[in-house]
Amino acid sequence: MANKESRLVYSTETGRVKQTDAARTIDTDGIVRIRRETKGRKGKGVSLVSGLALDDAALKALAKQLKQKCSTGGTIKEGVIEIQGDHRDTLKAELEKLGHTVKLAGG
Repeated sequence: MANKESRLVYSTETGRVKQTDAARTIDTDGIVRIRRETKGRKGKGVSLVSGLALDDAALKALAKQLKQKCSTGGTIKEGVIEIQGDHRDTLKAELEKLGHTVKLAGG
């Protein structure tokens, strides 16, 4: 247990301690990557948008905008936007309109 990093999740003085944006590091090279994935989803595909260097509020707003553009559902998990279905071309066009450098990753 000495090698494992400890993370404070509860304090008797303040209660539950939320993770701050500063604690979450965003490792990005400035390129937004869009890929399709079906693994672990019972054959149903999702489009994953990663590489966005945005804070949580901006990421949530962008996810909402992309979901509306694709007329589908989705979520955010660990800084990656998941959009239900294969909407890579639509997502690429929309993100490029917003000024991002976009690459389609995977096959």
